[in-house]
Amino acid sequence: MSGHPLPVTDVTVTGRPDRAWVDEAVRRLQADANRSADTHLIAVPLPAGWEVDLYLKDESTHPTGSLKHRLARSLFLYALCNGAIGPDTTVIEASSGSTAVSEAYFARMLGLPFIAVMARSTTPEKIALIEREGGRCHLVEHSGEVYDVARRLAEEKGGVYLDQFTHAERATDWRGNNNIAESIYAQMALERHPVPEWVVVGAGTGGTSATIGRYVRLKGHRSRLCVVDPEGSAFLPGYADREAPTLHGSRIEGIGRTRVEPSFIPGVVDRMIGVPDAASIAAMHHLKEQTGLDAGASTGTNLYAALRLACEMRAEGVKGSVVTLLCDPGRRYAETYGDPAWVGTQGWDLAPYQEVLTRAWRDGIWTG
Repeated sequence: MSGHPLPVTDVTVTGRPDRAWVDEAVRRLQADANRSADTHLIAVPLPAGWEVDLYLKDESTHPTGSLKHRLARSLFLYALCNGAIGPDTTVIEASSGSTAVSEAYFARMLGLPFIAVMARSTTPEKIALIEREGGRCHLVEHSGEVYDVARRLAEEKGGVYLDQFTHAERATDWRGNNNIAESIYAQMALERHPVPEWVVVGAGTGGTSATIGRYVRLKGHRSRLCVVDPEGSAFLPGYADREAPTLHGSRIEGIGRTRVEPSFIPGVVDRMIGVPDAASIAAMHHLKEQTGLDAGASTGTNLYAALRLACEMRAEGVKGSVVTLLCDPGRRYAETYGDPAWVGTQGWDLAPYQEVLTRAWRDGIWTG
């Protein structure tokens, strides 16, 4: 064979994460999953004679106290396995609070510096939790600023911007591997209505709704997915396929955004329900009064819609179950949503929604 032989190229690139360090980091995150991946599914006691059952998946029992513990671990694993994080990497996130609390926990576990870019309106309790985990909070005036500021800080520090709003739907393995959807259906297996008619979740990144909606389709379940959205959020107008107006962002921490985030997958959502802010706060307090469960306002948003769907099922003679999420504990909002004086300063009148909830809980009739 004539001609010159092909050159042999052997290239080693310096400056990439050390594999031994990455392997140990992944092991630590997987060990955390073994210890804490599953949470309780609570049967909510509704009046006798109902043929509709209501359940709360209590995500507040994770080590960092919220649903976002799952997402934060997945985002770290995603970045580690893509070669984006090494032993000296500064980790940066744009967050309304709970995701940053969980990410600060994992950053401390791996010995990495962490910066959370958040709106100045974030509750003091969440800021304190991030700082307790060793993270630093970089506050901005408006929630719409967090993306660009987080990206700029990552560039300045040679760090990584985890970008939950883009990566949530791809970082979580929606096919299984003990994700929240697989956990719900496994825990429902021995209930009288094991396959829920409805699963109800809020959208912050869109990652949870994407995971559940995809899983339901993969497994061939008849369940429908309802996503709830607070005032000022872009998800509901976007789902309705109309241009979103100028939005101020949600006043219910953890859900709702000023824009439709890349991780929100509308094609897996069967229905969306808009929930007024005052209704979310009323439902949060109603849950505690009726059950003793202390939850935040995003759980109130979930519950308001879940009770509406349960009442609709009763009115239509449909037997079945509704599952929603208890996202985080109410103590994180003791100085805001949990304080009647603070609620009054926001101009929220809870009374009409309290009446709707009382009638729904007592009689199974929705008057909202």
